[in-house]
Amino acid sequence: MGFLQRPFVVLLLILTYQLLQCLVAFGSVNEGDQKQEQFTEELLLKPLPDRKVLAHFHFQSSAPPSAANGRRHHHLFPKAISQLIQKFQVKEMELSFTQGRWNYESWGGFDPIASSNAKPPGVELWAVFDVAQDQIDASWKNLTHALSGLFCASINFLESTTTYSSPEWSFPPASGNLRYGTLPREAVCTENLTPWLKLLPCRDKAGLSVLLDRPSIYRGYYHSQRLHLTARGSGSKEMDSGIVLDQTLTVVLQPSSRSAGMVHASETHIQPSWSLSSMFGKQVIGKCVLAKSSNVYLQLDSSLVVDLKHLQKENEKSPTDSLTSENFWTNPSFELSANPDSLLIEENSLHGKGLSVLYKFQVENYSESEPFDLSFTWKIPVIWSCQQAPLHASRFLMGSGNERGAIAISLKSTQLNEGFIGFNADNERCELRVDIFQVVPWYVKVYFHSLQVFVDQQPKAVSDVIEKIRVSPSKDKVSPGMMEMVLKLPCRVKSAALTIDFDKGFLHIDEYPPDANQGFDIPSAIISFPNFHASMDFPEDDSMNKSSLLSKFKEKSPVMSYTEVLLVPLTTPDFSMPYNVITITCTVFALYFGSLLNVLRRRVAEEERFLKDKAANKTGGLSVMLSKLSTKLRGRPWEPPHSVQHSSSFINSKLVFKVILVAGLAVGWQYFFS
Repeated sequence: MGFLQRPFVVLLLILTYQLLQCLVAFGSVNEGDQKQEQFTEELLLKPLPDRKVLAHFHFQSSAPPSAANGRRHHHLFPKAISQLIQKFQVKEMELSFTQGRWNYESWGGFDPIASSNAKPPGVELWAVFDVAQDQIDASWKNLTHALSGLFCASINFLESTTTYSSPEWSFPPASGNLRYGTLPREAVCTENLTPWLKLLPCRDKAGLSVLLDRPSIYRGYYHSQRLHLTARGSGSKEMDSGIVLDQTLTVVLQPSSRSAGMVHASETHIQPSWSLSSMFGKQVIGKCVLAKSSNVYLQLDSSLVVDLKHLQKENEKSPTDSLTSENFWTNPSFELSANPDSLLIEENSLHGKGLSVLYKFQVENYSESEPFDLSFTWKIPVIWSCQQAPLHASRFLMGSGNERGAIAISLKSTQLNEGFIGFNADNERCELRVDIFQVVPWYVKVYFHSLQVFVDQQPKAVSDVIEKIRVSPSKDKVSPGMMEMVLKLPCRVKSAALTIDFDKGFLHIDEYPPDANQGFDIPSAIISFPNFHASMDFPEDDSMNKSSLLSKFKEKSPVMSYTEVLLVPLTTPDFSMPYNVITITCTVFALYFGSLLNVLRRRVAEEERFLKDKAANKTGGLSVMLSKLSTKLRGRPWEPPHSVQHSSSFINSKLVFKVILVAGLAVGWQYFFS
């Protein structure tokens, strides 16, 4: 009987132990709710004035401070990123892969997305290290190699001192420990996107990342994947601080016009209707199981909201404001296929023209049986413009030839200064601050003393416009040239321009890339306006589950824009000439030495015997027998025909002629090249 009760006792002990473990784990979770790893996924959709749609994916992974023993075991946060911080002591880092160029005139330049997520073509990398000053360069080189292997790109080319610089004013977190480098010609493809997606807990198998269809993304007009890493309170010892990883993917797509959504007769003025399935080819069947929140936002720009309200008043179709009423998803201007869960209106605007509107959709309310496929249908033609930066910046080259040239930066007013807070037109001392950061390769030898400044097409003294300047001249094959400037322009300025002369250097034949005739790239210049901040404040209903995307919008980041990448043609040698010279030289030497060796190694006796046998074979058998019979009757020895002797003498004279010809060629060759 005791033997039968023993298994039940053992089973009871096991169940009790498991119950105690669950209670302990539940208690530890309740005590440290604020110290758990979190992951959120969000998507922002925004119609653009030029008949395109902006899709901005935002994924945030956060890890709490590690335990006292310094060991960190992650459940959601990617381990590879944590190892980068711990090994190279990275305090803050940003890496972007961009294909295409952001159109500041049509897509805006004053909103948080344009300031923080509009990046230059190619690869851009900057990092702040928490190490000693003499160890920053070594940490930078190791970091570039690690990122190159992690994202399957050529980031390791940034290890050379000729490709990176050390800015001090252009980046707020610089403080002397920052390194900045770009690769304008780096091609962006799926090999870079796949490792980026592997950093997500659900990869691209569930949640909003399901929409990241490769063909749909890479046929867009603009594509930029960005990774921003922040280690809060990192020290020189073990990593005992929290880590925040922001992964953003910004895509500008051209939706296909659907005739069903066209109500107005003129299809050239009406915006095209679109849906998630038409742009990405997929639907959202639910959120990622590991995500704390999963939301989709539809943003209507402030200028678009103002125009829609104006059109509604003119048509007198809605006595109330249908954009902010209870039935805000159906109005005379457009129609949404899904009912939004809430409406968010911007609290304040720096422009004073209107307030942006956000429609919020919670993905957790949808499932595989009822997928989320938001469609946006326009009913009337609408024309509006996005918010612009105070000045529109562009850069171009001047001069001709392969010897000298000049770089020009043009700043044109967008006539929006009056709409910003702090502008005082009557104040004569009103100034507009502009920061310029520019890096040029070492083979573009810039003469910084030739800097000229023009304000409203009038030449000005450099000291009257430039408040301070920091110049780092380039060194041949060692470091690039860097220039940081702080401009003080009047608020009423209409245009400004800066020009600086340079000479084109000469490269060694080993330093030319395979496509040298295409030209050499000068990275984009960074134009920032520190007095203007791109921020949007939207009130949130749930204070416990705050949106990471809306929190980023609230951060006051300076308005920033990138100029074009310049293509400089350098003096390029004709790489086909060495090939031709090598080919003809090898041919002549092959003929010379081949003929000489053939003459020296040839055996004359064997050739004569071979010719005799050959001649004997050619002679008829009957004639040979008759000649042998006649010589035997005469009692004389038999001799071969005389034709063999004539042929052998002819062969010997031919060999002598060949030797004389080869010797003559050799003498002529030596005389010609001497």
